[in-house]
Amino acid sequence: MTTNIFMIGMPSSGKSTLGRQLAKELNYEFIDLDKKIELAEGRKISEIFNLEGEEYFRKIETEHLKRIEPNSRLVIATGGGTPCNGNNMDFIKENGISVFLDVKPKKLEERMRNSKKNNRPLYNLESELLVDTLTKTYEDRIETYKRADIVIEGDTDANTILWILDAHFSKAVKDVI
Repeated sequence: MTTNIFMIGMPSSGKSTLGRQLAKELNYEFIDLDKKIELAEGRKISEIFNLEGEEYFRKIETEHLKRIEPNSRLVIATGGGTPCNGNNMDFIKENGISVFLDVKPKKLEERMRNSKKNNRPLYNLESELLVDTLTKTYEDRIETYKRADIVIEGDTDANTILWILDAHFSKAVKDVI
């Protein structure tokens, strides 16, 4: 297998954590798209949002996504909104296998509050309405997310994702024969 694997889903769904583990197991390179943008821009995502606005961020996010070469043996953790911007989901599906980590808003809220990192520009951990905001965003994005090649609901681990990927590739090969 040489194809890229794109991890998609809401913030705190586990894209980076599981993506890093998955890359290690597959002997792939791991890329966190948000970290790549921060490095290129020389500032945090929250600063980019605050100073330049979401539209600017989405533009540079798309530029970085589309620089990813197909079949590069990469596991890419996308930002939560990456697949929902423009034709990014089409690009993801054309250039690798997409894995949607479907974690419900209440669980996302719990994870965000437990991490105590208030570094997500669209979510305020101080707000009592965090779960409402997450629910609205989830509902806005779910149709795009569900276009993924593989959908994994709830908590999972890298070994489960590997098993599902293996089954996915076995089925794809049988479909071609």
